[in-house]
Amino acid sequence: MSTVRLRVVVAGADGRMGRTVSAAVQGTDDLVLTGRADPKLGTALEDVLGDADVLVDFTRPDVALDNARQAVAAGVHVVIGTTGFDPGPLEAARGANVFVAPNFAIGAVLMMRFAAQASGFMAKAEIIELHHDRKLDAPSGTAARTAKLMADASGGERPPIHSVRLPGLVAHQEVILGDVGQTLTIRHDSTDRTSFMPGVLLAIRRVATLERSPVVGLEHLLFS
Repeated sequence: MSTVRLRVVVAGADGRMGRTVSAAVQGTDDLVLTGRADPKLGTALEDVLGDADVLVDFTRPDVALDNARQAVAAGVHVVIGTTGFDPGPLEAARGANVFVAPNFAIGAVLMMRFAAQASGFMAKAEIIELHHDRKLDAPSGTAARTAKLMADASGGERPPIHSVRLPGLVAHQEVILGDVGQTLTIRHDSTDRTSFMPGVLLAIRRVATLERSPVVGLEHLLFS
């Protein structure tokens, strides 16, 4: 018996994350890649939206918001991995759901969760995030969200963030918490972009079922 496969298009498809997402979608039995939009490929987003159920956006902070608005207006759900922009305006978007995650690695989500839990028990903390030298935004979306979660959990201020951009890195973050006579370090390392794919595929499969939109953070899919 045949099953209906979700039709997925990727924006930023010729970037490193876009190529990895495209390969991950093609490696599944329940999803089908129907379009790849990227200026480098000569394909505009509007050229591929008509055949889509879900748009996955790994583009740039200056275009992700407009891409999401265009997709929602066309009735296409959106999964956004682009960081460095405010998704707040998407609260007014109607017609489809939007899911945004600063980090799709399950280990990174656990790192953020553990750091938030620990922040209520340690006096101070600082965050160091390290990424490849082509990453456009600093601090990273992961670090900014970690700081917010820690402040919400502890009732205090957001911890300082230090950003490092170097060739040879992929995506790394450590949270150092300190108190009298002791420190606690919580660290996550993504050494390959495939680490993000289980989270991306989970979001693609779940975005249509969200009860509100936009939803920010993979933890809402993992721990709900």
